[in-house]
Amino acid sequence: MQKKNIKDLNENQIEGKRILVRVDFNVPLDKELKITDDTRISAALPTIKYLISKKARIILMSHLGRPKGKIAEKLRLDPVAKHLSELLEQEVKKLPDCIGREVEKEIFRMKNGEIILLENLRFHPEEEKNDEQFSKKLANLGELFINDAFGTAHRAHASTVGVAKILPSCAGFLMAKEIKVLSNLIENPKKPFVVLLGGAKISGKIDVVQNLLNIADKILIAGGMSYTCLAALGYKVSNLLLEEYDLNVVRKMLKKAKEMENKILLPVDLVVVKEISEKADSKTYKVQSIPKDCKGVDLGEESLKMFMEELKRAKTIFWNGPVGIFEIEKFAKGNNIIAKCLAEMKNKAVTVVGGGDSIAAIEKIGLAEKMTHISTGGGASLEFLAGKKLPGIEVLPDK
Repeated sequence: MQKKNIKDLNENQIEGKRILVRVDFNVPLDKELKITDDTRISAALPTIKYLISKKARIILMSHLGRPKGKIAEKLRLDPVAKHLSELLEQEVKKLPDCIGREVEKEIFRMKNGEIILLENLRFHPEEEKNDEQFSKKLANLGELFINDAFGTAHRAHASTVGVAKILPSCAGFLMAKEIKVLSNLIENPKKPFVVLLGGAKISGKIDVVQNLLNIADKILIAGGMSYTCLAALGYKVSNLLLEEYDLNVVRKMLKKAKEMENKILLPVDLVVVKEISEKADSKTYKVQSIPKDCKGVDLGEESLKMFMEELKRAKTIFWNGPVGIFEIEKFAKGNNIIAKCLAEMKNKAVTVVGGGDSIAAIEKIGLAEKMTHISTGGGASLEFLAGKKLPGIEVLPDK
């Protein structure tokens, strides 16, 4: 997939121009409204710095949290503007709204190289509805639109799709990189290609598995989603972290994978507890003999060994979703071992990590920089790998 990106613009298209940039500054905040993880802000820096160097007038827009179309004081973007100002060593002026006469006044008096951050887009219900009039009001602020928010590319919102239909548009550096890396996973991965999927639910990932069955060499399934697969095979896992799902769909998928030289691997043993807590006593059971009143919290030794053998053989790895309750240290063994394995393979394989919890698990032990690529969009990366068309990408012009 080749989309027009920021490098395809000449200097006359940038210098002195009001450039509207959709970024994904949906970062986690603590109770004191301090940013606890600035990954998404840092990921947007190459595009912002490039525009500064080319003397553009930069108008940044983002959402934060889920205010549901109403003003929520705790979801204002002031902490983001402050943090971004520190990272850039340059003032980022935050406006009290994202549309309106006062906003326009501030923007039309901007000078080259200056940066403005608009208020949370989702304070307006029209944003998520991709409202045409709201899109026009946003588009009126700029002369060119750059989408650098891959994390929202699977949403057809005013700031991702509506504006792109009105203004000349292209992808930012982050968006272009995400498209390139994920396209390579689908179109031309170095073999063997191993996919590791974890997390609580299978519902958001079954399309990914079905699409990648024809591309990957092995698909390792762990975490809560593996329980749904085990249930589909007849194992008694009713009291585990089991999501209600159509087991017939899962059964057909597993049958197809078995016919393809057992392409899907499931855990054969799990570390289980009666209650999820730091004080809980844990024990490892084979999947066919797990007590009904227990919950799985990590891969067992045999499962971990089996998964590691596949990962160590791989030339390309995509990992989405933790394999256990990594937030509790005693149940983070599987995640930690897998993360360290991927870190050690940096020069031997392409390692791509997608999804908030997967990233959190890697960052917790300080190995994020050892990965080839960390995708800033969990849901977007999954839909991309499921073969779905992402509205925020589809609307951008091809090269």
